[in-house]
Amino acid sequence: MDVSEFEDLIDRLGEDLSFWPEDRRSSAEELLGHSADARALLEAARALRNALAAPPVRAPAGLADRTVAAALRTADPAKPHAQDETAGN
Repeated sequence: MDVSEFEDLIDRLGEDLSFWPEDRRSSAEELLGHSADARALLEAARALRNALAAPPVRAPAGLADRTVAAALRTADPAKPHAQDETAGN
């Protein structure tokens, strides 16, 4: 097995070699024993899996409203910007 085939198998079968067919797993383990590129591919696949399994990141409450309001202020130069509104305080 070469690194290209190993990468294809990771894409198709996943990064958990215990789920691979025995003949493919044996060849992959042999490749991992002598190929830094294969080890890097496996590590990247595991990192991606962990990132996808992480809980979603939530935006702070009101962020969408503040973003739209800022965009509207930018689109209409006649309206004062937030800096102009607070400058007199």
